[in-house]
Amino acid sequence: MTSNLPVFNKIPPLDEGLYDLKQEEVGFFKTLTGIQDDDELKRHIIDVQTKAYQVMCYACIRHFNFARGFSRLKIFRLPAYKEIFQLRDKYNDAILLDVGCCFGNDLRKAVLDGWPAENVIGTDIETNTFPAGFVGGDIFKNETIEPSKPLYADPSTVRPVNLKDLRSLTPLQGHVSVIHASSVFHLFNEELQTTLAKRHCGLVEKGWRSFSLTQWRMFCHSPETWKALWEGQVFKEGSIRVEVVLDPLEISPLEIFGEEKGTKCYLLVWSVTRL
Repeated sequence: MTSNLPVFNKIPPLDEGLYDLKQEEVGFFKTLTGIQDDDELKRHIIDVQTKAYQVMCYACIRHFNFARGFSRLKIFRLPAYKEIFQLRDKYNDAILLDVGCCFGNDLRKAVLDGWPAENVIGTDIETNTFPAGFVGGDIFKNETIEPSKPLYADPSTVRPVNLKDLRSLTPLQGHVSVIHASSVFHLFNEELQTTLAKRHCGLVEKGWRSFSLTQWRMFCHSPETWKALWEGQVFKEGSIRVEVVLDPLEISPLEIFGEEKGTKCYLLVWSVTRL
């Protein structure tokens, strides 16, 4: 995450009526928080949402998408999710990094499913009380992570330091087995997306999409251009496998982003695997 974050000209107010968790999500947060009463849990999540919205007025915060919505526990829904646990079994002390982790819920989900808590780390521009490893800072600044050429060797599972002691991601270069980045690329333009990809939402055709409610523009890749970004621009051809599909959003884009009714929105569901 970076200081190049979007600037919203219009900030929609919070609306508790948007709170609508499914049973599996309620169970997830009851396990995390220890709060078993539904009303008390709702008040807790709304309190967290209110504080977070004062820091950054993301649509995903306003619409409780950190807890529900089109991004429901994103890492769990990814087709490659089962594969990451194969890497955990293959490599001793395999490290899972979440870029743009926000509240850290995706890492918490992975830990609940069996990934060792001492081997997960998140990063975001804002500080976080996530109990595992966390590095706060601008992902485009060298003090957060130094630029590096792609690494093609297997990751080293000998950790340079305890993840909780890290203040930069640079010592982890060459040591990370899995990077999760579902909620970060859409914040930037094409050039910065390429820069971010090299440092560690889609359309049928790539281009800009504008949202009337916040007067914000988002750059979107198509599946073809997204694949071309990774295979050839970031990594040399033949060294990786890119899997990407365009997934229509089930929730009204008007509800999420303030688009006009009838406008279609998509998500790029993707993974990049080193061969």
